[in-house]
Amino acid sequence: MNNNINGVSHNILSSAINNNQLTSPGKAHADFANMLKTAIGKVNEAQTASDKKTEQLATGQIDDLHDVMITAQKASITLETSVQIQRKVIDAYNEIMRMQV
Repeated sequence: MNNNINGVSHNILSSAINNNQLTSPGKAHADFANMLKTAIGKVNEAQTASDKKTEQLATGQIDDLHDVMITAQKASITLETSVQIQRKVIDAYNEIMRMQV
């Protein structure tokens, strides 16, 4: 998850730097929204894959417990990472709101 987020944000930053242009607030908002949607989509995909493999194991369609456990652990780590990022963003927002102008 972290690599996906870093890759997306790196692409946005490098394209802005390479073009030597300032991004308008509307474009920055759209870029951030797209990056956020992509990251949430990746978390959802990991959770869905884990659910499918667990269901297949329970119904006897797969017998590879290791693969199911690895998929479940990846989904868990992805979700935990996104929760930690959410907490950091909220903390940063609260810190900015406490600043005196």
